[in-house]
Amino acid sequence: MGDQTTMSRRERLRAETTAEIKEIALKLMAAGGPDAISLRAIARDMGMTAGAIYSYFATRDDLVSTLIADLYTALVDRAESARDTVPAADPGGRVLAWAQTVREWALANPQGFRLIYGDPVPGYQPPEDGPAKEAEHRACRGLTGLVAAAWTGPDPGAYSWSDFDPGLAADIQARFPGLPPDAVALTLRVWGRMHGLVALEIYGHLRTLTRDPAAIYRDEMIALIESLGLTPPA
Repeated sequence: MGDQTTMSRRERLRAETTAEIKEIALKLMAAGGPDAISLRAIARDMGMTAGAIYSYFATRDDLVSTLIADLYTALVDRAESARDTVPAADPGGRVLAWAQTVREWALANPQGFRLIYGDPVPGYQPPEDGPAKEAEHRACRGLTGLVAAAWTGPDPGAYSWSDFDPGLAADIQARFPGLPPDAVALTLRVWGRMHGLVALEIYGHLRTLTRDPAAIYRDEMIALIESLGLTPPA
């Protein structure tokens, strides 16, 4: 019993320390940009030795990959939850719920958004299959589901499955049988429209141009929903 209690405490302390390392990494990025993420700098901030912090993350790239995966997963979790609060009978409302949640998450986590979608970390070498492949596929899968609810036309044949990542193509074909590859291309265009204005806002480009970026974003999403042939929420 004593050994189990000791191990549980160790695991708890390790989890807390790991969370603190990731939190400080994002603070360093906020203050000095992506190249400010450094295991030695984090160790100094936490009062740890360099050797001690390497027992949590062997390299800086391991830490960056973990940050990207955690942040991307948190974003997709939020977007899926928001979508699922809207009935399937209201596909336009589900699109808007997903989109607005992405914007809200980005505004609450600007450094996270920049790390996932924008600022490259100098010298960072991501894993061969990417730092957040599952979260990326979940995001694309979720958006494809929104597009599938609006898809009415036959496959026009402009795209083939070979135009997309093999893992993504296999996943979409298994989950949405009969959906043509053109629908995946439309999904990526939808994704771009959702993220475009968010990126402009996060990087400060809308600040001097409009007092109400939320209204601009909502109008763009309503136009997107209508372009899909769906009825936008009132």
